[in-house]
This record gives sequence, C-alpha cells and structure tokens, in this order.
Amino acid sequence: MTKIFIVLSIVILPIFAKVNIVVSIVPQVKFVKLIGGDRVDVALMVEAGNSPHTYEPKPSQMKDISKADIYFSIGVEFEEAWLGRFANQNADMKIVDTSFGITKTSITHHNKHIHSHSTKDPHIWVSPHNTKIIAKNIYNALSKKDISNKDYYYKNYQNFLAKIDKTDKQIRAILKDVKNRKFMVFHPSWGYFAKEYNLTQLAIEANGKKPKPRELIVLIKEAKKERVSAILTQKEFSDKSAKIIANELNIPVIKVSPLSIEWSKNLIKIAKTIAND
Repeated sequence: MTKIFIVLSIVILPIFAKVNIVVSIVPQVKFVKLIGGDRVDVALMVEAGNSPHTYEPKPSQMKDISKADIYFSIGVEFEEAWLGRFANQNADMKIVDTSFGITKTSITHHNKHIHSHSTKDPHIWVSPHNTKIIAKNIYNALSKKDISNKDYYYKNYQNFLAKIDKTDKQIRAILKDVKNRKFMVFHPSWGYFAKEYNLTQLAIEANGKKPKPRELIVLIKEAKKERVSAILTQKEFSDKSAKIIANELNIPVIKVSPLSIEWSKNLIKIAKTIAND
C-alpha cells in the first residue's frame, strides 16, 4: 500500500506543480495572473513605489530567481544590468522577452530648449495594442512550458484580450470629442498611449533630469499656450517642478503611475484626466 502511494505521488506531483514565474514590474503581475490563473506563482522584482530605471534586487528576490521556471522581461532599464546575472543564477530558467514584436519608439521632447539624446521609451504596456502583443508572448511561453494546461491558458488569454478590447473602446469613447489633444507629464511615461489615441505628451523632465529655472519658464509659457488643464506625475519621481508649473497656472497635479497593477482603470483614469471629464 505504501509503495502504491509513493508511485501515485510521483505521477500526480508534476500535474499539480505550479509554474514559477518572475516578472520585472507590477503590471506584468496582473497580466501573467490573468493568463496563468491558479497554475502559476508570480514573484515581482521592482516593487511598488520603486523606479525600474534604478532598481536593484534584494537577496530574497534572488532566491525567487533561483527557483523560477520562466522570467518574463519587458525591456525596462534595470534588466540591462541584471538579466545576465539572473541567467547565471539559474541556468534552467527560460528568459522570455514579452516585448518581442513591439516596435519601440523614441522619447520625444517638444521643448526645443531642452537638449536631449534619443532614447527608446520602455513604457510599452500603456498601449492596449502593445499589451495584446505582451499577452500573446506570455500565453505562448506558458503553453509551451506547461503543455497539459494549454487549453486553460488559451481560454484565459482570450478573456484577457476581450478585457483589453473593452478598455480600448472605453478610452476611445472618452477621448472622442476632445479638441485639445496635448497633455503635460513630469516623466515621459505615456508616449505609446499618446500615439495610440492621437495625443501629444509634453514632458517636464528630460533624460531623468529636472528642468533648470530658464527651462521651467519656457515650460510654463508652453503650458499656458497649450491650455494644459492638469499635470500628470507619478509617485516614483519628485513632483516639485510639476507643482511649480501647476501653481503658476492654477491647475491640479494628478498622481497616476504607469506601474499600477490596475492596468485598465489606470488607462481610463488618464483618458478622463485628459478629457477633463
């Protein structure tokens, strides 16, 4: 009887073992769980409130790497320094680039007084179109790793695509009659969102640097000219410069982070802010 139990345990254990996933940023936790459901365990690298531009993993997070089956990268800055180390930590872990198939665009600065070199915008997930591609890459990786649950992942994947379409439809309805299609941000995180909905983001920060007093004056004049009704900032960065401009124009500073786990609600909030709804 004992021998039978041991044999059954060996056979059943792989069936119920979850796929261990590690992701870089908070929105990916949402995406992976929506597709992977109760078949995955997800560990996060860049915790809420931290910036993926400068983050360094904790020793406890390196333990998550050592037992991971898949690492889903997304192209944020800290990965450049750490993905190689993660691979050395766990040679059996598959690193999957969820940005595969997405055309990266450069961050553009509309203030001619701010001198900046061209850098690729890593915030690909703020675009519903891009998020569909990210979702496909996640689904493909999970279905290959855990073939016996491929149908389960596919069903969840299709449900996620439907949610993305619903979000996109809501955003388009909110922005449909908006005439002033320019909005001001501190950190230029919303370029892909702007491109998808025919909007223009005016960034206060350039290359991670706050504007100098002379540049701040130019930005205030530009904000007045463009009749900016609010400035978007995020908790990962100082909003001191944004508050100076907002006080000059008597407009609100609204905190909204592209790193929120509430992906859909977040994008709808941005749309409503731009529409001044």
